[in-house]
Amino acid sequence: MTQTKQKSVPVSTKNWEIKDRTYLLTQDKTPLTYRLASRHSTRYPLLWFDEKTGEQRELRYATNQNSPFVDEQKGESTMGHIVFEEGVLTVGKQQQNLQRLLSLYHPRIGSTFKEFEPHIVAENEVEKIHAEIEALMFAKELDVDQAEAILRVEKGTSVSKMSSKEIKRDLLLMAKKNPTAFMAIANDENVGLRNIAIKASEDGIIKLSQDQRTFHWGSNNRKLLTIPFDENPYSAIASWFKTDEGVEVYKTIQKKLQ
Repeated sequence: MTQTKQKSVPVSTKNWEIKDRTYLLTQDKTPLTYRLASRHSTRYPLLWFDEKTGEQRELRYATNQNSPFVDEQKGESTMGHIVFEEGVLTVGKQQQNLQRLLSLYHPRIGSTFKEFEPHIVAENEVEKIHAEIEALMFAKELDVDQAEAILRVEKGTSVSKMSSKEIKRDLLLMAKKNPTAFMAIANDENVGLRNIAIKASEDGIIKLSQDQRTFHWGSNNRKLLTIPFDENPYSAIASWFKTDEGVEVYKTIQKKLQ
């Protein structure tokens, strides 16, 4: 069974519905069989904190009981096992005690396993598709210079050797692959400024020192900027371009690049 990621949301008792339920292990690997704790022990505590009484209530899965709480179980209990096969456990609607234990009270829900809820999966997939469409439409409208600036964040200096068609193609692929990250980069006001700085450095208009601590003019080696400690050089000069001193340097660089 293919597992689609979903947000883990505990089921509310108010909205409880009598139906078959499916549970999935949350780990990337799905073992052939996996046994989940079904009764309280020192090694595997199975307790639920009751906020109304302020007490910890012991849990256990007994096949002949209606409740997963030990204090509500009567008579002799027949203990049951909770076993996932290839990462999946299906519990029929007639097993309400087990369903409530797993969906409402088990301390490992969300960390070891989750309930598979198709409507949540659908909601997440719709959000993902909408984000992808938005990113692709945004990328489609960018001119080559804007596309180059964004793509350079991912590909670095290799962008300079790419044709305009290659840039547009890879930009669309970038938007499709990770639309959230793409939009974050696209909306970063410093992306274009960083791109100008990198192009100027590649053309020898400005030079970055070997220790990556200072920028100089390429023509006369006059110092332009000292890079703050632990800051990316091109991010630093992009921010500096927006200062009174830096904006004049930026205008000069733009003219030299034309």
